[in-house]
Amino acid sequence: MDSETRTRERQRLMVDLLERKIRLRARQLYDQRGQIDGQALEDWVKAESEILRTSILAPLWNARRQREASEQS
Repeated sequence: MDSETRTRERQRLMVDLLERKIRLRARQLYDQRGQIDGQALEDWVKAESEILRTSILAPLWNARRQREASEQS
């Protein structure tokens, strides 16, 4: 495996870890609201904002989101 492939794999793993943290925080917010449905997007956006605010991996996350958005258009 070459260094570029290793770097991409590490970045993918870091972004996956970030997504798990966001998912966990969104679940915590859902639980704090008494597990009332209908606000999943708000929980996700708030969790994403909280996690990315303190993460050095935020640029990787944002690059992935931009790439996914461009692939969908």
